[in-house]
Amino acid sequence: MDHLCALCGSRGPLISGTLGLCAGCIRNRPDQALPVAQSVHARVRCRLGQPPAPPQTESGAHCSLCERNCRIGEGERGYCGLRTKRDSRLIHLAGIPPRGILHWYRDPLPTNCVADWVCVGSKQFGRHNLAVFYGSCTLNCLFCQNWHYRELTAGHTRGISARELSDAAVEETFCVCFFGGDPASQMLHALAAARLLARDGVVVCWETAGTSHPRLLDYAFELSLETGGCVKFDLKAHSESLHIALTGGSNQRTLENFARAARRFEERPHPPPVVASTLLVPGYVDAAEVARIARFITDQNPEIPYSLLGFAPQFMMTDLPRTSLRHAEEAVEAARAGGLKNVHVGNRHLLAR
Repeated sequence: MDHLCALCGSRGPLISGTLGLCAGCIRNRPDQALPVAQSVHARVRCRLGQPPAPPQTESGAHCSLCERNCRIGEGERGYCGLRTKRDSRLIHLAGIPPRGILHWYRDPLPTNCVADWVCVGSKQFGRHNLAVFYGSCTLNCLFCQNWHYRELTAGHTRGISARELSDAAVEETFCVCFFGGDPASQMLHALAAARLLARDGVVVCWETAGTSHPRLLDYAFELSLETGGCVKFDLKAHSESLHIALTGGSNQRTLENFARAARRFEERPHPPPVVASTLLVPGYVDAAEVARIARFITDQNPEIPYSLLGFAPQFMMTDLPRTSLRHAEEAVEAARAGGLKNVHVGNRHLLAR
């Protein structure tokens, strides 16, 4: 079904009816496009019982754990839903060592990991990955492939401590991967668990949009560097306006944190400690956007592995088609033309012919 762009009036099957904006207008007319997009994000989040935007109460308690930098008023919740203010103090409802909102499972290796073609875990037959799925996030991706993390946030289950999580590791546990949602919103809990797991010889990996405070990301990267794991950065877009329209937040911190980690790539290039990935959202994250991302990665280090992921219609973008084979091929060509030496297509089973 064709949908309409509210600004230029163009119609097509690659315009999301939920967003109501085409990629061209988002990139070229951000002053007009972003207010439209931000109102969409606010409506979506209100419908799901989440704060519509990062609170910025003048006298609010400041949370600096991620790039949203919430200033939370008395009784308000932070953007991730896990912080509030009571009696003039910032209160962590979860995401700290005593309590994380998550579920975990043992994922047999090799598994469908973003870095599976370059990580050591892909050769560990008979062992497993401890997959840690956090139930909160710092963004609001309209195309979210794991949108059901919100059910954990809303339910605010009893939670699990970092110690309890680390105790889930057994002799067959080769690696752990913290994802979600995003571990950025519960990084204090994740780091505490990761340190305990690392002491037991478990390889530590992360999948994140990279919105954490830089010092927290440094700690996460250090654990991966020491144990033989990697930090998998989800670079959703390079254009800031496109990133805001699709995710509800800026990518400035993401790009800064990625560059920060990439500077240390040569400390242990095999297996690579930094991996990048991009979801190929039809109509929005096209070959031109991939070219911009690729040039950015190349400017850091052209050896950094880059995975292009097939999109399945999910969450608020169920009206878009799956990524086509042609889209993926054009994206690979653009990434290589941008200077990257190690480009891969993941989720090939999702590609439409």
